[in-house]
Amino acid sequence: MKSRIFSKLIFIFLIAFIVFANNVKAQSKKNNFETDSKKLESALQIIDLFYVDTVNNNKLVETAINNMLKELDPHSVYMNREEMKEANESLQGNFEGVGIQFSIIKDTIMVVTPTPGGPSEKLGIQSGDKLIKIDGENATGPTINNNWVFKHLRGNKGTKVNVSILRRGKKELLEYTITRDKIPVNSIDATFMADETIGYIKLNRFGGTTMEEFHTSLTQLKSSGMKSLILDLRDNGGGYLQTAVDLADEFLGKDKLVVYTQGINSSKVSYNATDKGDFEKGKLVVLINESSASASEIVSGAIQDWDRGLIIGRRSFGKGLVQKPFPLPDGSSIRLTTAKYFTPTGRCIQKPYNEGTDKYFKDLTDRYKHGEIFHSDSIKFPDSLKFYTPKKRLVYGGGGIMPDVFIPADTSKISDYYTNILRKGLIYQFSLQYVDVKRDSLKSTYKDIAAFNKNFKISDALLNEFIKFTEADSLKKDEKGFELSKEYIVNQLKANIGRGLFDINAYFLISTEIDDVYQDAIKAINDKTTFKKYKIE
Repeated sequence: MKSRIFSKLIFIFLIAFIVFANNVKAQSKKNNFETDSKKLESALQIIDLFYVDTVNNNKLVETAINNMLKELDPHSVYMNREEMKEANESLQGNFEGVGIQFSIIKDTIMVVTPTPGGPSEKLGIQSGDKLIKIDGENATGPTINNNWVFKHLRGNKGTKVNVSILRRGKKELLEYTITRDKIPVNSIDATFMADETIGYIKLNRFGGTTMEEFHTSLTQLKSSGMKSLILDLRDNGGGYLQTAVDLADEFLGKDKLVVYTQGINSSKVSYNATDKGDFEKGKLVVLINESSASASEIVSGAIQDWDRGLIIGRRSFGKGLVQKPFPLPDGSSIRLTTAKYFTPTGRCIQKPYNEGTDKYFKDLTDRYKHGEIFHSDSIKFPDSLKFYTPKKRLVYGGGGIMPDVFIPADTSKISDYYTNILRKGLIYQFSLQYVDVKRDSLKSTYKDIAAFNKNFKISDALLNEFIKFTEADSLKKDEKGFELSKEYIVNQLKANIGRGLFDINAYFLISTEIDDVYQDAIKAINDKTTFKKYKIE
């Protein structure tokens, strides 16, 4: 009896000691924090009162915050009010302005295309129109750049801007008064049928309008006879966590885990699929590369871990840190990392960052140097990073999503000559000008994208015209480089002319003809053995 009482007393004592120790630790942590806070505040006061020159206190505070966050991880960042606004516009899916996609060609603002349904399109502003004046101010010349255009054309909904437009075939400038409105920022670049039964969706971000756009695209493809889907997440840097969960839900069965988050000060939170998926059956291929990050990795990781689809491409970026915004009194914000993403099998998506920010962001460069971009066997995974799916397929952790089918980058046809053409934007510029001159005849000849893709050819005469255009821009023709990259030059000329004549769907439809990753996805879907080989539903 005494022994039992003694044991109880010992147990109570231990509990009391643990509580006391935790309280002491918490109090000590609180005291240290208060001391450090006062230290920082005192330093700012001393500088403000006694420094020899005038001090910009706001700049000092922002510098201090930025340097503090750099000590934490690569993705904890400070954002001022303007940066917050721009970031929110990108992800929320809209901004306020006149609604044109433009390009500056030879110091002149040219309308590439008006935004469908936007205020400019409603007034009849057309592709190829040139903006000569904005609110009476000259809008041409060497001082005109993208920031200048944004500053003059963007503005609050309901405000007005006057533009003077030069249109081919018109002698006088056309005067327009545009009432600014909300302009959609699309998440989906392209939607089309790759063949009679395979649909293709190119997703560029995970934003506030992504799911609405996705359902529209999916409905369109299904009505065209789609049975299988290629979801292209290459170069998609991510976005909202919930949007990633919602997209993965379209492909996974009810209650299946999509992702979970966890951190030292953040308890585990799991996100599961519902019963509302619109493409839970049918062959699915997800395309990724080294620039697919965050939300893209959540979706591809969940698809892979549940044996739902085939992941094709190259290892993704490895950004699996959860940022939560903490607003500051002046409208700025700290986006602080609070947890990490984990795939359904328990893989941590985040790649290591313990060697510093510079080393972290050099990772992609290092992948090229080490040969990973070109050879899958250069990637070595220790046994500790091996995980298994429900069907016992081997998948790997350690940062990023390693695809089921690795497709190396092919640079064998990319010459320095072709690189210089792209660097100067010459294909894009030439195509815009070509379409501007030939628009009416091209439109009457090619009624839609399909007809254009099937029948339009880059003739030798047109190719020579392009070469003359590049030479006028001080880029001398390199015969060897031209022959090496001719296939790419011809393809990109046609793709860009198609975009100028129709829309960006034309560009992606044509570009995929020389896209090895895309072509391998088509082969994998049409091959009856590939999905069985990888034990994928």
